Amino acid sequence: MANSATQPSRTKDLEKLFHRPGPLVAATFEASSEMINDLKEYVKVLVVGAGGLGCELLKDLALSGFSNLDVIDMDRIEVTNLNRQFLFRVEDVGKPKAEVAAKRVMERISGVNITPHFCRIEDKPMEFYSDFSIIVLGLDSIEARSFINSVACGFLEYDSDDNPVPETVKPLVDGGTEGFKGHARVILPGITPCFECTIWLFPPQVKFPLCTLAETPRTAAHCIEYAHLIKWDEVHSGKSFDPDDPDHMQWVYTEAVKRAELFGIPGVTYSLTQGVVKNIIPAIASTNAIISAACALETMKIITGCSKTLSNYLTYNGVEGLHTKVTDFVRDKECPVCGPGVLIELDTSVTLRKFIDSLKDHPNLLLTRVSVRHRGTNLYMQAPPILEEQTRPFLDQPLFELMGKTRKDIVSVTGMAGKADNKQSCSRKLRIVFKGADGVADMDTAGGA
Repeated sequence: MANSATQPSRTKDLEKLFHRPGPLVAATFEASSEMINDLKEYVKVLVVGAGGLGCELLKDLALSGFSNLDVIDMDRIEVTNLNRQFLFRVEDVGKPKAEVAAKRVMERISGVNITPHFCRIEDKPMEFYSDFSIIVLGLDSIEARSFINSVACGFLEYDSDDNPVPETVKPLVDGGTEGFKGHARVILPGITPCFECTIWLFPPQVKFPLCTLAETPRTAAHCIEYAHLIKWDEVHSGKSFDPDDPDHMQWVYTEAVKRAELFGIPGVTYSLTQGVVKNIIPAIASTNAIISAACALETMKIITGCSKTLSNYLTYNGVEGLHTKVTDFVRDKECPVCGPGVLIELDTSVTLRKFIDSLKDHPNLLLTRVSVRHRGTNLYMQAPPILEEQTRPFLDQPLFELMGKTRKDIVSVTGMAGKADNKQSCSRKLRIVFKGADGVADMDTAGGA
């Protein structure tokens, strides 16, 4: 076996990029032999999701020189994951994905430290996300992407001319796969389109009319949804269906088979039942590998500036042959998530409590259970209980005074947005202008940070 001192460095090809300037490097790039060491020591990367794409991302980022990684995922390993989520084994079934994925990568790649978090992304406070240099997404949910997008945009600040402050930009790299198709995108809040700016790219989810399910089923999916949406409630009298409970899923499968046989419809399988009920689209390991490679490369480019980044949305299609395309989408300057913020005018006498109450009826917000922060200071926090107790006295103080008596400034709020039947956790920036405070300077012109 060769002496380890004579073996080539795992990152020798990357080091060549860092040693040399060139026409494609970012304006801030400075060629240096120390960059790979800085990458390992100072850069913290958060990977969100430890499924098919997340496993690939952890491996690719670790092999690319990133040594300080965190991964967060709320799911446990299932047997159906094993065909494409290569970090998992049969003996891992039932264990948290994040913990097993972190353990396996650290076993295989020396010098890498991965901290797993087995929880919902909503369970982590803003302070948790602020510690990371960049966030890389390997998610399969629109709602989860939207939440992380709002978190990243929540750190963004604008100057008095509504230009983003560079040091407050929290980069996101988002990957997604669907069978033989996939995408990779770069999100630089305030500079490139955020997830909300291009939400229209996602088609609406397929929903079947109940009359079709109950009276004239024509496909295997119709039979499965009949058992899931109609038969379950009839038999179980309001008992909640848990898609992650194998007994519940087996019951739906059995009933769907009976329904299919009654109408002479073929094709109902347990795997299809899981896919229909949980809205799972079959994943292809090769697609995950390709999209992960693109995401890891963009992460490296953003952090080091060694090359221009993707501008700004790459699509991959491997259904027939291989086709890739890059589209430069345009940011929505009025986006409520990544824009300068929703403009709200207030009297200087309005208390923090009255301000919070007004947000639930604001047509562009509809926020409840609101927490408020101003330039890093908690004005009121719904949770945890100790912070709620500490900030409760502020509720009856004028917001104008709590914000330092500035005429115009920005606050960040988090809460539950949407209508009663579709509430989602989100973060929003609000531009507050106080009427009757014309003689008072703005925060930016007064020397505020």
